[in-house]
Amino acid sequence: MPLELYKFLHLVGLILLFAAMGGSVITAGTANTAWRKMHGMMHGIGAFLLLLGGFGMLAKLQIIASWPGWVWGKLVIWVLLGAAPFLLKKVPEKARALLFGMVLLGVVAAYLALYKPF
Repeated sequence: MPLELYKFLHLVGLILLFAAMGGSVITAGTANTAWRKMHGMMHGIGAFLLLLGGFGMLAKLQIIASWPGWVWGKLVIWVLLGAAPFLLKKVPEKARALLFGMVLLGVVAAYLALYKPF
């Protein structure tokens, strides 16, 4: 598959993940299970597409044998973003701080992808 398709999948995953987390922050602490279920599905599909697109791009760019530091950094960020709904469920009163933390992680991930500092 072409590199552009992997980039597209990666961006769709990013949009789904952050839209789901925004919705989860808005409904944090409520008993609205229908919305929570939808946000959970969006988050999971988004995280999967992020991973699929990211690894597809790595394969297309032939970064296979040893990963540079920026790839490891993005993987750590992916794990942290993946754990965010669980943190939100445990401590819904920290929803705003968690949202700002997620935005910061997104900015760091974008920096790592664009500039590849290490």
